[in-house]
Amino acid sequence: MTHPDPKRTLSGPRPAPPTLAEQVGVKAARKLKARRRGPPGVWFGLGMMGLIGWSVAVPTLLGAALGLWLDQRYPGGRTWTLALLMAGLTLGCLNAWHWVSQEDQAMRDGLDDADA
Repeated sequence: MTHPDPKRTLSGPRPAPPTLAEQVGVKAARKLKARRRGPPGVWFGLGMMGLIGWSVAVPTLLGAALGLWLDQRYPGGRTWTLALLMAGLTLGCLNAWHWVSQEDQAMRDGLDDADA
């Protein structure tokens, strides 16, 4: 009795690579879309600053609130408050860094499309 090979797939033939005309068409469509969209305005920048601010402030405040609650339940100083405040701040900064790097990559991709 033979067992089927687990590495073998039944997906069928591979699709053909796109032709030169299809590649040019895709790049032209992206370029037209980038031109129609235009550069980001002042409101986009203000919105991004607000998003980054909230992404840092919310985890920091939640960490401080949870720390205060734990310090009230288990007396012994403000160790939970300080530890969770710092943990929330760190998490918020990582979150903001993620948003900024994502937007930077999107802007770079947009510039590459506009230059193509």
